[in-house]
Amino acid sequence: MAQRVLALTAEEAPERLQEALQSLGEGELGGMVTRQALRGRETAALLRAIFKGSPCSQRSGVLRRLQVYKHCIPLVESGDLHLGKVSEIIGLLMLEVRQLPGHALAELATLFVDVIKSGSLANGKSLELFSTVLTALASSKESLAYGQGELNGEEFKKQLINTLCSSKWDPQNVIHLANMFRDIPLSGEELQFVVEKILRMFSKLDLQEIPPLVYQLLLLSAKGSKKTVLEGIISFFNQLDKRQKEEQKAPQSVDLEVATTPLDQLRHVEGTIILHIVSVINLDQDLGEELIRHLKAEQQKDPARALCPFSVALLLSVAVKHRLQEQIFDFLKTSITRSCKDLQFLQASKFLQDLFPQQYDVTAVILEVVKNSAFGWDHVTQGLVDLGFSLMESYEPKKPFGGKAADTSYGLSKMPAQQACRLGASILLETFKVHEPIRSDILEQVLNRVLTKAASPVSHFIDLLSNIVVSAPLVLQTSSSKVTEIFDNLSFLPIDTVQGLLRAVQPLLKVSMSVRDSLILVLQKAIFSRQLDARKAAVAGFLLLLRNFKVLGSLSSSQCSQAIGATQVQADVHACYNSAANEAFCLEILGSLRRCLSQQADVRLMLYEGFYDVLRRNSQLASSVMETLLSQIKQYYLPQPDLLPPLKLEGCIMAQGDQIFLQEPLAHLLCCIQHCLAWYQSTVHLCQGAGDDDDEEEDVGFEQNFEDMLESVTRRMIKSELEDFELDKSADFSLSSSVGVKNNIYAIQVMGICEVLIEYNFNIGNFSRNKFEDVLGLFTCYNKLSEILKEKAGKNKSALGNKTAQSFLSMGFVSTLLTALFRDNAQSHEESLAVLRSSTEFLRYAVSVALQKVQQLEETGQTDGPDGQNPEKMFQNLCKITRVLLWRYTSIPTVIEESGKKKGKSISLLCLEGLLRIFNTVQQLYAARIPQFLQALDITDGDAEEADINVTEKAAFQIRQFQRSLVNQFSSAEDEFNSKETQSLITVLSTLSKLLDPASQQFLQFLTWTVKICKDNALEDITCCKGLLSLLFSLHVLYKSPVSLLRELAQDIHACLGDIDQDVEVESRSHFAIVNAKTAAPTVCLLVLGQADKVLEEVDWLIKKLTSLGSDTSEDSSQASNQVQALEKGVILQLGTLLTVYHELVQTALPAGSCVDTLLRSLSKTYAILTSLIKHYIQACRSTSNTIPGRLEKLVKLSGSHLTPQCYSFITYVQNIHSESLSFAEEKKKKKKEDEAAAVSTVMAKVLRDTKPIPNLVFAVEQYEKFLIHLSKKSKVNLMQYMKLSTSRDFRINASMLDSALQEQNTEDAENEPDNDQNSTAEHTDENQEPKKKRRRKK
Repeated sequence: MAQRVLALTAEEAPERLQEALQSLGEGELGGMVTRQALRGRETAALLRAIFKGSPCSQRSGVLRRLQVYKHCIPLVESGDLHLGKVSEIIGLLMLEVRQLPGHALAELATLFVDVIKSGSLANGKSLELFSTVLTALASSKESLAYGQGELNGEEFKKQLINTLCSSKWDPQNVIHLANMFRDIPLSGEELQFVVEKILRMFSKLDLQEIPPLVYQLLLLSAKGSKKTVLEGIISFFNQLDKRQKEEQKAPQSVDLEVATTPLDQLRHVEGTIILHIVSVINLDQDLGEELIRHLKAEQQKDPARALCPFSVALLLSVAVKHRLQEQIFDFLKTSITRSCKDLQFLQASKFLQDLFPQQYDVTAVILEVVKNSAFGWDHVTQGLVDLGFSLMESYEPKKPFGGKAADTSYGLSKMPAQQACRLGASILLETFKVHEPIRSDILEQVLNRVLTKAASPVSHFIDLLSNIVVSAPLVLQTSSSKVTEIFDNLSFLPIDTVQGLLRAVQPLLKVSMSVRDSLILVLQKAIFSRQLDARKAAVAGFLLLLRNFKVLGSLSSSQCSQAIGATQVQADVHACYNSAANEAFCLEILGSLRRCLSQQADVRLMLYEGFYDVLRRNSQLASSVMETLLSQIKQYYLPQPDLLPPLKLEGCIMAQGDQIFLQEPLAHLLCCIQHCLAWYQSTVHLCQGAGDDDDEEEDVGFEQNFEDMLESVTRRMIKSELEDFELDKSADFSLSSSVGVKNNIYAIQVMGICEVLIEYNFNIGNFSRNKFEDVLGLFTCYNKLSEILKEKAGKNKSALGNKTAQSFLSMGFVSTLLTALFRDNAQSHEESLAVLRSSTEFLRYAVSVALQKVQQLEETGQTDGPDGQNPEKMFQNLCKITRVLLWRYTSIPTVIEESGKKKGKSISLLCLEGLLRIFNTVQQLYAARIPQFLQALDITDGDAEEADINVTEKAAFQIRQFQRSLVNQFSSAEDEFNSKETQSLITVLSTLSKLLDPASQQFLQFLTWTVKICKDNALEDITCCKGLLSLLFSLHVLYKSPVSLLRELAQDIHACLGDIDQDVEVESRSHFAIVNAKTAAPTVCLLVLGQADKVLEEVDWLIKKLTSLGSDTSEDSSQASNQVQALEKGVILQLGTLLTVYHELVQTALPAGSCVDTLLRSLSKTYAILTSLIKHYIQACRSTSNTIPGRLEKLVKLSGSHLTPQCYSFITYVQNIHSESLSFAEEKKKKKKEDEAAAVSTVMAKVLRDTKPIPNLVFAVEQYEKFLIHLSKKSKVNLMQYMKLSTSRDFRINASMLDSALQEQNTEDAENEPDNDQNSTAEHTDENQEPKKKRRRKK
């Protein structure tokens, strides 16, 4: 039959063809088409023939065509045909669709919907036909039957799409359907339907099928609904990530049926999807704009939903080769700093923590992106690197740090900008570790910045470089040319940068000979440079090389102060060739350094400070270094045993014109000798058991020399009088004359030499009485000079003179000395130590040096002397010193000690200052080791495991000791009260309180105790009062909101200072004895206002959160509305109590000045915040038909009854006290014309300045009332019934004055009088015009 149909077609006989087709039944027609298709013969020709014989003008033709379509669709989907044949059939059917009438199209479309519903699509090829049918249907104008009624083609199509999107889809067909919808013209509403349906299908699909579907969805988004598409994709993957994280936390609790996808598979799918989105954004710029817009809006509402690992990775990928880079980085940077600020804000307030239990931290999210990028996300890495550098540059440290403070203060930064800078460094370091291909690029960029930003601080880049090199030392080899280029510029870089840089690249010097050689060449040139900094850089470089290139036979550097990062490359360092080469190389460097001993004092100083470390790392160089030092000291040492003084001080200075400079820092040279000798004797002797005799003799030579020399110098220094050094009380020490400068240099050198010899003799003395008498003799010499310098400095009042010279004692020695002086109970030592203990001056000196050392450690992160840069040794010394100071302070109270001697600070007070500094320093530099620190202080519990240390318990124990001391101070007699000690005790307590866990019982006990102290003690010392109240507030905010506390304090201030209306007697309700006539104003008043301002800031922050949550229309709106209600309740309660605080303060007769000014500004801020709350409710009424809560009505009522009228009375009071001061000044002016003119103008200026906030306050009140009117209209609740008309304007009619004027003068004058009368008091408002423009409308 098929052949006949084809033949009739070929004969061009349409009538016969129609008859032949007419004779076929429905089944036969279908069978014929199927057979022809399966045989693969001329299927298209047969279909053409059937269509030719079935014209659409005849009803039978239309029906036959429909039969063919209905039969072909299952045939195509059956999977029995070859794909080429399928495409041929579909193509032909699509061409003929346009011929069909509307009702046939509708029937066909309905058939398709049924097929999709039943899920019988196999390959989805027929959907191409469906899209054509729907498109044709949409353009059909005839009315089509649908249910009971009729619809046109467009509406019919809409109903079909609605039905389709509401029905169940087979997950296998989703991609085909998504592809199909791209070819159908859709309205915005239809498109939204379709997109939402496809997004809902994500969860039903296998993970591997999602990327192609997302791609189809993105192409579909070209028609619209971009926001919905992006939001759906991001939230889907955010949920998957969250689920994955939860499972990793608790894998055992997961049911076996709900086993989710493996992590690597999920990451690869996410990576593919990000690539798809980026490729579509490259074609469609609007999609990129929409992505940023959507995330910005989302971030306002819920940052955790906006910036999840997936969306951040997506943003960074889009940023790489795109014009959106600047927008994206700006958005990310502001999000990071805002997140850091919010976290800081939340951590500082228990009230906020209760309202926001979950804290979102964007830094963790970004570091998670770095971790995820290891799964082949190469498209994200460039964005990560750019973001890292952008953060480090935008938020780099603003001022240079001294010494090593760079990484200490940088390492524990608290400011959001510093945290952002640290995050940038972490991103770069982690990216460096994860992605090998990009390593050299990161390294080169870091090195470039170190070089080009030489003027600004680069410590953060050097730290990063150091960490990078430690994580992969060999990567430097690939960039060795860049390193060499940096070396060429060493002499132009600041000395701190040079030292940091050389330390960081030091592992490379061990691997690459060429780099090492180029560095040596640069350093040798620099030694002869004209620039002092270049010569210092050369010395720093050479010392570093000496420390790190070991000579064969050197002792192990187990005590080394700076770990060497190149563990991977140390294998070949100790080979024979290397050690022999190292020896020659080190001796050559020493030769170069010897030349520096004839240069400026600064250069020599660096050498003397560096030699000790060189010896400790490279013990084989001992004899060379010691010989060098011996030849240097011999230039100044006078060997004759009776000659005084023993050293030539004239040789240490150099005159240049009329200026005098220090040429040889002799004390430093002696200090270096003393430390090197001590090290040499303690270490080398022990290891030389079976050494070479010749060597030993030679070594003993210089050792004996040094010992004799130091012995002789000690003996002669004790005998020397100040006159021997040309220094005595009559000498000139002023820094303005050259003689004075010379004397100052001499004095500092002599004091330094004494200190060095004190340390030497104590160390070698082995507790012998004679040696300790020598120590005391040396101290006497030191102390005489020290007293003279202090006395002269006191007379000159010079800032320079007041600075104590930096002590030459090493930190290790200070801890040993203090322990011996105060804690050594050994019987055998008692007699000798009694010599030192008998001198109170010496004890005071020992404690003050400890204080100086701790201060230096706190400021720069290191101290002078051996091991000064070794954090571990410094920590151990700190623990020892703290133990001694703590024991000394708690066992001998200041009161007992001070009764004996009044001169200078008592030792106990010095101990307390030292403890305060130490507690600060430990929290700054050793935050991670606080448990070990507290453990070390607790002598009773020495053997506890580190894991068992409870920081809160240990800190509470220490706090109790200081609490006892403070209570003793308060209970002491008035003449024995020591203000300085009390201040220090309060500061110590507040520092230690930071170690308590705010949720612990100990914290609550401490808070209760602090409240009790403030309530019971009528403290009149201003500074102590300020410290105690600040401590109270800082504790209280971590327990609960301090508003009720502020109310009680405000009531006390009111009772203490009286009312602005002198006739009113204030009820005396004294809650806190600390509020009294001396402290109430300005001290307590300003502190209360300051704390109230902090509460206002919190409330303001909450209102912003409320506004963003209010605009959130997501699915979980019930949860959001609960949170909104909780926030609204919190805000209104806080504001309500604050209004009662201000209610008290505005009725208080505050003295003119800072209190009044601060109160007026604070009130303006309060009204501004009340206004923003009212605006929030106006917005809420607009978006929903909610009525306003009764709580808000009460707040408005409270503001109308308890605040606004009192504000106006307070303004009158302020103006009165100012007009009084003006009239007082005018009277003076009349009496003394010329002299007082300046004083009057000062008073005028002060009055103008002090009254400036008044117009702003009036304006703020009226803005509040304006928005109340708006809210009243919106909510149909009359809120203005609680408000009284305002009276403080640029003019004011005073009723009582008007009455008296009416009696005295005629009516005409009386009308003008109040106006004139008020002109003088109203002048001040001219500066702020806003209030003038407003006029109250009567309703």
